[in-house]
Order: sequence, then C-alpha cells, then structure tokens
Amino acid sequence: MEDLLFTGLFLVTLFFFLGSGLWVGLSLVGVALVGMELFTSRPVGDAMATTIWSASSSWTLTALPLFIWMGDILFRTRLSEDLFRGLAPWMTGLPGRLLHTNIVGCAVFAAVSGSSAATLATVGKMSIPELRRRQYPETMIIGTLAGAGTLGLLIPPSIIMIVYGVTVNESIAQLFMAGILPGIMLAGLFMGYIAIRALLQPDLMPDKGDPLSFVGKIKRSVYLMPVVGLILAVLGSIYFGIATATEAAVLGVIGALILSALQGSLTWDNFKESLLGATRTSCMIALILAGAHFLTLAMGFTGLPRHLAEFIGSLELSPLMLIFALTIFYIVLGCFLDGISSVVLTMAVVEPMIRQAGIDIVWFGIFLVIVVEMAQITPPVGFNLFVLQGMTHHDMGYIARAAVPMFLVMVVAVGLIVAFPEIVMYLPETMRQGPG
Repeated sequence: MEDLLFTGLFLVTLFFFLGSGLWVGLSLVGVALVGMELFTSRPVGDAMATTIWSASSSWTLTALPLFIWMGDILFRTRLSEDLFRGLAPWMTGLPGRLLHTNIVGCAVFAAVSGSSAATLATVGKMSIPELRRRQYPETMIIGTLAGAGTLGLLIPPSIIMIVYGVTVNESIAQLFMAGILPGIMLAGLFMGYIAIRALLQPDLMPDKGDPLSFVGKIKRSVYLMPVVGLILAVLGSIYFGIATATEAAVLGVIGALILSALQGSLTWDNFKESLLGATRTSCMIALILAGAHFLTLAMGFTGLPRHLAEFIGSLELSPLMLIFALTIFYIVLGCFLDGISSVVLTMAVVEPMIRQAGIDIVWFGIFLVIVVEMAQITPPVGFNLFVLQGMTHHDMGYIARAAVPMFLVMVVAVGLIVAFPEIVMYLPETMRQGPG
C-alpha cells in the first residue's frame, strides 16, 4: 500500500513541478524531498547532502564536461565547415547525392561531439543553405537532418552513454566501443533510405552539376584530415587501452584547441563562448544527475524499485517481451522528457529488471540510447525538432512529419540489434580480450 501511495505522490508531484516550468533537476529533488519527509524518518538534509555529493564527485563523470567542450570548440570554429567541403565531392555519385552529406557529416561530427543538439546544429548550419540552393526537397533535407542528428547520442564519445555508465556503474570505455558498430549501421540504414527514395522518385533530385575528377576529390579530402585524425586519436586511445574515457576526453579537448589554433579560426571570443557553453550544458546535466540520485535514494527507502522488479518478474515475461515493453515505455516517456532525464529517472527501477532477466547491461545501454534517439524526433518534446524549427522556421507539425521515415528506420535498427546482439557486443568483447 505504501508503494502505491509513493508512486501516486511521485507522479502527481513530478508532473506538477514539470508543468510549472521548474528545471528537471530541481523537480527531481522536490519529489524526493516530499517522499523522504512523508515516508521515512531519516533526516532529509543529511541524506540529500551525502547523496548529491557522491553523485557529483565521480571521477568518471569528469569526462562529461570535457567531451561537451570538445564538441563546442569544433562547433564554433571553421573545422565544422571544412567537414562539409571534404565530404560533398564523394557524395555526388550516390543516389540521393548531397543529401548523404547530412548523414555522413552527422556521423563524423558525432564522433567528436557526443551531443545530439550540437551535431544537428553544426551540420545543419552548413548543409541547409547549400542543399536549399541546389533545390533538394525540403522534407528530405529536414527529415535526414532530424534522423542523422540523433547519431550524436550513439556514436562515441556520447554524453548519454557517460550518464548511463555512471548511473549503472558500468565501464564507459565498454559502452563507447559498443556504440561504434550500431552507429555505423544506423548511418548506413539512413543512407539506404535516401538511396531507395532517390531511385523510386528520381525527379525529386536536382541535377548533379559538374562532378569533380578523382584527383579533385582527393584534394578536397584534405579538409577531412584534422577531424578524422582527432576521432582516431580519441577512440583509438580508448580501444587500445592507452587512456581511460576521461583521459581521452582531455586529449580530445587539447587536440581540438590545437587544430583550431593552427587553422587560425580559434579566437579569444569563441574560446570563451565554447567554455561558457560547455559549462552551462554540463551544469544542467549535473543538476539532473544529482536530483535523480537523490530521488533514487528516496525510492529505495520505500522499496518501490525492488517491488516493481518483483512484480515484473512475477509476470514471467520473456526477455524479448520485456524489451518490447520497454521500447514502448521509453518512446512514450520521450514524448515528455529529454533523453538524459528519461535515463536517470528510470534506471533505479529498470536496472534490477534487466539484470534479473539476464540481459547484458552494456547491450541494454546501446538499445536504450537508440530508443531515446527515437524520442528525440517525436513531439511534443522532441529536442531535435526544436533545434530544426529554430534553424528552418517551419512549424513543428511539418518537421515532425518529415522526420517520420527516419523514426521508422530507427525502429528497424532496434529490431536488428535485438535479432543480432553481436552487432553491439563484438567490439566490447574483443576489447575485453585485448585488441589484436
């Protein structure tokens, strides 16, 4: 009975705080305070201080602001523009032509950003004017950007993977490795959709224009080398055991600063802007994490996570049915909360269920990231849709309709990693055995 009371109180209080416009992190702290006061005899102030300090003092968590800063440096310098210039010549021969730059550009930038919004904004500000000038279909421009922008969450270094790893006490490096092949697979599925659509409706695509020679393409590829080199340095140092995720993040920041300085696009102003932007984002995420940890403690005192896990276990759902149920649950939840909030808010309840079902916690992390990606392009709180609305000035309904095909492609991606878990687990298992 106490569990039902706490659950009802939790939902009512949470929706009240969120509906009032209060920050998500403070909303979680408020719910926990109410729950602790009504259902426990433990001093609330002492519990809150201890829990928030332990949640905020994790060494692994220091990778988070560093990866955010690295992406922000690239976003505010000319390195991101060079990415488009180097990719475009190679895409003109594919069905769908320059629309593929949205996918490949987002995939490449995701590997040095870790943020969906930063990936989408960076590639979008380069590609939207160019694709519009060449008269590509507006719905395809917006739809491909909406879908490909979500790769920022999946392809490492991923901010949400760091949050998930800290929350469930799992290796960040293992999660990073697990995200590489699914990220490449999802990018390939997006490109496959563009190619099929272009072959079925060739009249939608503009003329090729004057293609570059092979030598010309090679010369343009020079613009890709700085970003590709940074990606290899960051991910290679993790895979070969040279650096931890936190140390690799330091390497990434230093590399981004050096490259942008050598390029001549690093100024004192954009250095300050990148640092302040990364600080604001990191503080927002840290506040959500702290609130979620305190709420987890409050829920633990009532035994709600344990009882809910036991209830799910008593239903005797197969692992496949559990995954199906959680897919629907996170898609619906993502309609109202951002990805990081969805993860930290639910893991206290979901993690015991997953472990009890015998599902690998690393595999589940990648599954969760893809499903949360799907929620990034579903209204009313699809964050990528908001970013695109600000960049294209279309109404939300138009953008959401343009993103529907990409949502369906991501459903296919979830089906593939469920049917073939080796796609996720191959690199982590290879890493455990040692590279080579």
